Amino acid sequence: MFNLLSWFIAGLQTVLFIAFAPLLLGWIRGVKCLLQNRKPPVLWQPYQDLYKLFCKESVVAQQASWIFHATPYVVFGTTVLAAGVVPLLATDLPTAALADVIVLVGFFALARFFMALAALDIGTAFGGMGASREMTLSSLTEPAMLMAVFTLAMTAATTNISTTIDFILANGLVLRPSFFFVLLGLMMVAVAETGRIPIDNPATHLELTMVHEAMILEYSGRHLALIEWAHQIKLMIYAVLIANLFLPWGIAQSFSLSAFAVSCVAIALKLGALGVALAVSETLLAKLRLFRAPDYLSFAFLLCLLGMLSHVIIEVG
Repeated sequence: MFNLLSWFIAGLQTVLFIAFAPLLLGWIRGVKCLLQNRKPPVLWQPYQDLYKLFCKESVVAQQASWIFHATPYVVFGTTVLAAGVVPLLATDLPTAALADVIVLVGFFALARFFMALAALDIGTAFGGMGASREMTLSSLTEPAMLMAVFTLAMTAATTNISTTIDFILANGLVLRPSFFFVLLGLMMVAVAETGRIPIDNPATHLELTMVHEAMILEYSGRHLALIEWAHQIKLMIYAVLIANLFLPWGIAQSFSLSAFAVSCVAIALKLGALGVALAVSETLLAKLRLFRAPDYLSFAFLLCLLGMLSHVIIEVG
């Protein structure tokens, strides 16, 4: 039976996801600017951008249906629900039973479905192009994501994130080739799912390159702010998944002040390191042509498949 403190920590985790997702993006942008010999913006620049968008009026096309109006709220709501089931500071929480990776994939698919409908709703060429590209990429990222999930499930005998983290912590530091392949594949999937280089470039609006940006060109004001905020939370969700699934040390397993202090410091350091790694990769790599994206995602699927085969051959056999 969970007490009031456990429910408070579960709610606090969700609040931290919502509050610090823009800060993670600001950190990535700052490191990237330093690597490119440019003056970085302040860390809280994403917060200022969101505030500026919330203060502006939302301009909506006359032919827009209820889908276009509801999509920003659906996308933000489903992303917050996804953040609520991902263990950030602790595992033994009331939301642990819902912390299933397949549920997480379902939340992301629901948000993507509404985004594609809203892009098609207005009837612009850019919206249709962006929706088509997004669905094409999602048909390649989801199999790789599920293959990574099944590999972790074969090791921990569950698809529950909290249970998998507890299993890894209970077994200690074990070098598993399957986890190495799955980690690489999941990082490639995360880059594609969050619209980062080399699959997409969130800082451009060029017709030949944009995917996610093409779907939200018709949004403005608070609607655009909600979509951008949800996208930042999604980036943090993937970063936390990678950090806590493959490097779970430091996450709290008991309700004590010292345990939560260590957990906060550990996740901050891990997210900072992942932000530096993402900034370095985006500095070194160039954006791929759209027709090369299937090769990239097929390689991610192959890595996850190799992880499953190595688990069956080495660890089970």
